[in-house]
Amino acid sequence: MSRSVAAAIRGALLTADPYRKAMAARAVAREWRQGRLSFAFDVAMPGAPARPGQPELLPPNRMPKRGRGGSERARIALWHALAHIEFVAIDLALDMAGRFGAEMGPDFVGDFLTVAADEAMHFALLARKLAALGSHYGALPAHGGLWEAAEETAHDVAARLAVVPMVLEARGLDVTPATLDRVRAAGDEHGARILERILDDEIRHVGIGTRHFVAICAESRKCPEIRWKELVERHFRGALKPPFNDSARLAAGLSRDFYAAIAS
Repeated sequence: MSRSVAAAIRGALLTADPYRKAMAARAVAREWRQGRLSFAFDVAMPGAPARPGQPELLPPNRMPKRGRGGSERARIALWHALAHIEFVAIDLALDMAGRFGAEMGPDFVGDFLTVAADEAMHFALLARKLAALGSHYGALPAHGGLWEAAEETAHDVAARLAVVPMVLEARGLDVTPATLDRVRAAGDEHGARILERILDDEIRHVGIGTRHFVAICAESRKCPEIRWKELVERHFRGALKPPFNDSARLAAGLSRDFYAAIAS
């Protein structure tokens, strides 16, 4: 008898070691794609995923400054911060599939397991980049607030889609091009190629989240742009700040009609 997709996802979420978690996420996506997991939700998702002992997680206002421009310390801090974002993104995508898959259906599960596998691959690329710089994931403190969006929206799939892909991941579309330009200007073509790969994948991820959000709104006969604003104002604690990468957002189906009115 095949294992349930919920049990497989829960197992990956409760894997603390970062490298094993990345491999577990990719394995769950592969088993689902191959039809080796049943569409069954017989176990609950954990309230929080397992975390490694390192990095130390700090609130944003206690995060150390990255250091000056092109210094080795600043470069390591940049790649470590990016690795941490991708590591947490694995859990966010797994939890999306496991928590809401029963109500949303097999296509939704498949979409977000694919996202989880992509995030795992991004993490592996960034971990290798850190190793090439003589460091490793966990060597520096990291932002402790990234999972808060999942806790805040654990009760409502529309709220989770509005905040995680359509705010947090969309923010990555805004900031990655400038980071990419800085990395390339510093002569790090290998790093630039990693960021290009991540940016291309994140456009697709934001598109997946937006498509499912719009479908939920169509089913409940609500205007997607108005509903999104309501949910973001209720569940997202930060501010939406320009500049926005309008072309990348539009490629993901996220037009200015969504975010222009509440941008600060």
